[in-house]
Amino acid sequence: MRIEGTLARLDRVFARLDRERHRPAHLDMPTMSRHRVVLFSSTLAFYLAIVWAVVTTSWLVRLDWQVMFFRPYQQWPQIHAFLDYYVVLGQRGPTAVMIASWLGWRSWRQHTLRPLLTLATALLLLNATVGAAKLGMGRLGPHYATVIGSNEMGLGGDIFPSGHTANAVVTWGILAYLASTPRARRWLSALSAMTALGVGLTTVYLGTHWLSDVLLGWAAGVLIMLALPWCEPLIARVEQALFELRDRGRDRLGRRAPVRAPAPAPAAAPVGSSAALAPSAAAAEAASTVRETVGAARASRSPFHFAQGHTARSERTPVTPTGSRRPQPPDRVVRGATSAARS
Repeated sequence: MRIEGTLARLDRVFARLDRERHRPAHLDMPTMSRHRVVLFSSTLAFYLAIVWAVVTTSWLVRLDWQVMFFRPYQQWPQIHAFLDYYVVLGQRGPTAVMIASWLGWRSWRQHTLRPLLTLATALLLLNATVGAAKLGMGRLGPHYATVIGSNEMGLGGDIFPSGHTANAVVTWGILAYLASTPRARRWLSALSAMTALGVGLTTVYLGTHWLSDVLLGWAAGVLIMLALPWCEPLIARVEQALFELRDRGRDRLGRRAPVRAPAPAPAAAPVGSSAALAPSAAAAEAASTVRETVGAARASRSPFHFAQGHTARSERTPVTPTGSRRPQPPDRVVRGATSAARS
């Protein structure tokens, strides 16, 4: 019974890996509803409030310094090794490769490029918005702070907002955004939120980010996820253009290699007519042409001569660079002549 259950599970796994014949009809695209617009506006207001609080060196900056002086990595050193690996879930390179592999398989299985194009759009928005904010505000991190109690803005840093936190929100949240069912969307939303929350707090624990950096990184990632439905028409047009380009390439390859039709057989001529005698005359003429060609080729070859007859070893005279090693005895009889005399 255990073996049968294992085989049944393997059959379900392999059936899941098979490619679907047609694109599933239940895949719906999120739209920019009123609820989503309200969430986007609220998150944008929260984003601007954090920036204003840091620029004006308010209570949030004082909280940043208090957390930095608390040094969480010294308070709980036993989890330092684990969190060094956990923070990789917020790095753009490894997470993008993992998520792209999964979404690439989904694109192949469902005959659509939308998962990969949605991920590319989200990462492009992430790099443009978060990168511009980092370079524009130029805030230094806790390890490079110069004046206690200052906001460290405009000093050439690239720490505000937290890129690890924003990347964790986008790369793991894209799985929930592209989920096929509402239940999967709820579970994946909770999982991505917990992952992004843990990555942000890990950067604070390691001392690489201020607490306000993490708050702004969460807001930046959520803004990108809420704005993705506005990009859905563009994603659909790009997908259609790529499919049309693929079809044109297939058509060109099909035209370059046409299938040759077999040559029609010649019609049979009536017996006794000149047309019936033509094939035999053509064959005779071709045979004579071949004979003339072979004769000309033989005549054009350079003449060759056969080597002289092979002599027995006893008939040869050993030769040195100065001549024979010993003179030939006059009474020596050649072996061939003796056999002839005996006969």
